[in-house]
Amino acid sequence: MNLLLIIVAVIAVVLLVTGGFIHSLNFLVWVGIVLAIIAVIVFLVRVITGRRSI
Repeated sequence: MNLLLIIVAVIAVVLLVTGGFIHSLNFLVWVGIVLAIIAVIVFLVRVITGRRSI
């Protein structure tokens, strides 16, 4: 699960940067924001529940 969270965060950052530089691909900013929010929610759930496995 840690690896998946890192991958989602990296994809979110890449999409945010790409969407910011290329105005015609503005929807990538929204995709990046959604992925970043999902990554934060998963991280918070793991911290709150204290689960460390998978």
